[in-house]
Amino acid sequence: MAARTIKDNLKRIEENINTACGKSGRSRDEITLIAVTKTVGIQEIIEVIAAGYTELGENRLPHLEEVATLTAEYIENNQPETKVNWHMIGHLQRNKVRKLLPISQTIHSVDSLRLAAEINSTAQKYNITAEIFLQANCSGEQQKYGIEPAETVELAGQIGEMPNIKLAGVMTMAAFTDNEAQIRKTFIRAREIFEQIRGSGISPETCKYLSMGMTNDYTIAVEEGATHLRIGSAIFN
Repeated sequence: MAARTIKDNLKRIEENINTACGKSGRSRDEITLIAVTKTVGIQEIIEVIAAGYTELGENRLPHLEEVATLTAEYIENNQPETKVNWHMIGHLQRNKVRKLLPISQTIHSVDSLRLAAEINSTAQKYNITAEIFLQANCSGEQQKYGIEPAETVELAGQIGEMPNIKLAGVMTMAAFTDNEAQIRKTFIRAREIFEQIRGSGISPETCKYLSMGMTNDYTIAVEEGATHLRIGSAIFN
């Protein structure tokens, strides 16, 4: 039997997303699929772009710098009408913000006020606005990055005062487990935080998205309200 291609994998993922949307009464149009490229090279990225997926994610800045450059060169020479948006989904140190922002202005992993302030001041120097997600540690795992759930609403309000940041939404990661109830509980908690921020008096244009769900749990995430899925292995393996 022939090995599955990236196109085959994307088709299967779309079928799973549509099934999850049907179960939860949602529209596929509500959901953005981010193809996470952390283990792949330019040829695989080209295949994803050719299939119509232009929201790409990376969790390490050095690899992002490499593949973003190669991707830009390919697009310029072959598909100049195509626009790719890079999402930074991995832990970000404050001293890396200056290098990141020229490449990616969408950051899913903001986990402190100090990091948000650094992004804001650097974005101001570049005369851009960065879109950020607050990363909430909803699984309670000590080894995971993220803000304590009880602190997120206050932090969202503080970030709302920063002129060169737009609070896009909330991000979380579930535990790597087969326990569906445990995964679902994490996603429900993230949705509650998202709704609390939305109800806290912020601008209606703020905090519109919920970034959760990866290869092992994206269908559960869809059922629990995710708007952004971060999928790598299911696409490329």
